[in-house]
Amino acid sequence: MKRRAVITMLGGAAAWPLRARAQQPNMAVIGLVSAGSQASAAQVVAPVFHKALAELGYVEGRNLAIENRYAEGQYDRLPAMVTDLVRRQVAAIVASPTPAALAAKAATATIPIIFGVPDDPVKLGLVASLAHPGGNATGVSFLLSDLGDKQLGLLHELVPAATRFGLLVNPGNPNVEDITRAMKTSASVIGAEIIVAEAGDTREIEAAFAALLRAKAEALVVGTDPFFYSRRVHLATLATRHALPAVYNVREYAEAGGLMSYGTSLREVYRHVGNYTARILKGEKPADLPVVQSTKFDFVINLPTARALGIDVPPTLLARADEVIE
Repeated sequence: MKRRAVITMLGGAAAWPLRARAQQPNMAVIGLVSAGSQASAAQVVAPVFHKALAELGYVEGRNLAIENRYAEGQYDRLPAMVTDLVRRQVAAIVASPTPAALAAKAATATIPIIFGVPDDPVKLGLVASLAHPGGNATGVSFLLSDLGDKQLGLLHELVPAATRFGLLVNPGNPNVEDITRAMKTSASVIGAEIIVAEAGDTREIEAAFAALLRAKAEALVVGTDPFFYSRRVHLATLATRHALPAVYNVREYAEAGGLMSYGTSLREVYRHVGNYTARILKGEKPADLPVVQSTKFDFVINLPTARALGIDVPPTLLARADEVIE
């Protein structure tokens, strides 16, 4: 199969050959590899990442060039993408979330890697320790995969009569077993049952919802996954269409029409990622930069979606929300 090389710049800047860019005076070239989609990055990640870089003096097109690679949820594409960036000898690789970070770590032990992962980077083998990474990688660790207990609790508070909760996971996600195990443990505490449905592409999303309905799921937790994030409008629409109250892991789902979300602020995560990228370009070593543990959380409720589902949101939940979409 022929591979068409397409070089696209974050923020929509025009593309030009890597060699020509690299030959410009003081032009740093970095690689950005994502397990998600370019469209999602353009909406949320890119503006924050670029602003953080600019605050420390790096502006794309002036003294910085970015080689972007997006797997669009197809994780098997990541190793080749990272290998290509290594072959091009980029100055640093920005990789997120976990599948991309693991692919980058496997591809190079010398090029600096700045990651953003919703997991423990020590357990993943990305760093030796949070305080002293000790290798060529550092970045940001944020809680998304480990928030299932809190998300399930909020959903149970919203629909207290529900006892059968669906859990949507991507079987290609390296954390799927941990996510499922933690959710089942949390459900047992409240006497509820977890019904697991899997989806790794758009077609399977429709099939997963059909399976959940057949199993009589009464509410839904959408697991952490970059593919799901890139399909958040689709997921929110299906949940409302099938009358499934759902909770998601980041605010962008609620902004896309999802009922409610609880999780780490991705804007805060990529502000840190941009900051570390700039500092490494200025000469600091990943081994000396402690992994940042992002602790800013957002709880967002979408009231129009609640009304469409016929749900009266308790005042106690509304009072605890960081934002209520009217």
